Amino acid sequence: MRDLVPDLARFDAAGPVARAVVLGTWGSAPRPAGAVLLAAADGRMAGSVSGGCVENAVIEEIAAARARGTPKRLRYEVSDETAWSVGLACGGTIEVLAEPSVSAEVRSAMSEVRGSVVVTALDGSARWRILEDGLVEGAGLPTGIVSTALLALRAERSELVPSPADSRWPIADSVFFEVFARAPELLIVGAGHVAQELVPLAKRMGFRTVVFDSRAAFLTSERFPDADEMALGWPADEIAKRLGPASFVCVLSHDPKLDEPCVRLALRSAARYVGVIGSKKNQEKRRAALSKEGFTDAEIARLNGPIGLPLGGKQPNEIALSVMAELVQARYGTA
Repeated sequence: MRDLVPDLARFDAAGPVARAVVLGTWGSAPRPAGAVLLAAADGRMAGSVSGGCVENAVIEEIAAARARGTPKRLRYEVSDETAWSVGLACGGTIEVLAEPSVSAEVRSAMSEVRGSVVVTALDGSARWRILEDGLVEGAGLPTGIVSTALLALRAERSELVPSPADSRWPIADSVFFEVFARAPELLIVGAGHVAQELVPLAKRMGFRTVVFDSRAAFLTSERFPDADEMALGWPADEIAKRLGPASFVCVLSHDPKLDEPCVRLALRSAARYVGVIGSKKNQEKRRAALSKEGFTDAEIARLNGPIGLPLGGKQPNEIALSVMAELVQARYGTA
């Protein structure tokens, strides 16, 4: 829903904004859990919950929720006559929550850089927000549910879950984990040809991109018009300031004096991904050197090298595509 922040700001001027959010899908439903449709008071819409197949029916339910002042849980299945009438002929099932407004918890989660999970009791009785460091905003949330929500945040997947079997838990049915992941940040060491091809790809895939190099002639806006930031200076000094759990590190300079300090810093950081360009032979030498320096097997295993999925291409744009594919795989844990 972060991508709808500009729309929400525009819609607020017309009055209360209602919404629908996908709770879960089964089969061939086209939009994932967490997909959102916003409805302005003046009739404007933004986002989608179904790619079109049940949109009209959901829009009517959002209007009804706004008039009623309470949420409603909806389910559309291909086997139902109702589903056929609204066009869900794609062989799937979609479950949606229509809400009369966008809650304060959701608004906070949308607007902040840090990641969080909004936990919603589907009977409308309660809502909490769990921050990426485990802190909980709101009272009465059992501690056991926090760890489960943080796993969902790590996987960047919203999900519908049964209420915990806890006598202190006031909700009898289900809760929804709506995940607002911290935007992934791609840290690229080396402003060469592969980096030039990789930056626009990463931008389109939702990554914030930062390019590091000590060579001013390489690090220019003409070469990297799509980069969010360019960090001129010794890469190891600069990258050390930015490494965190949302970091994806690609070391692409082919220059050991630039590469190796960054590799070592990244492997012992909380970075989600560390990849290094170079041949298999050079990667073997690098791993042997890391082992002699005292890096553990687990730390060395974090190194992706040669970088990228083995697609077979050798040109800079082809290598960039293989790297981007591996980044997406690492982001969603599908390896």
